[in-house]
Amino acid sequence: MSYTEEYVKNKLLKELEATHVEVEDLSDGCGAKFNALIVSSKFEGKPLLQRHRLVNSILSEELKSIHAFSQKTMTPKEWDKQNSQ
Repeated sequence: MSYTEEYVKNKLLKELEATHVEVEDLSDGCGAKFNALIVSSKFEGKPLLQRHRLVNSILSEELKSIHAFSQKTMTPKEWDKQNSQ
């Protein structure tokens, strides 16, 4: 099964109660390679590895058919700081 940007984005928004999610399909639409930016308060106080494990656990079924998934995870405070510069 292949997944769409919209599917991955909506799942992350819902499961992480994310305030901002950007998902980009880098595989010419076949759903095998994604790049994601995820902003969620659920990342507060968690080191990078824990954040990535949380995302990977949410997408565990999808990652069986997604070959490459790169993610950037931020808290709302980190996101605001980055965008105010």
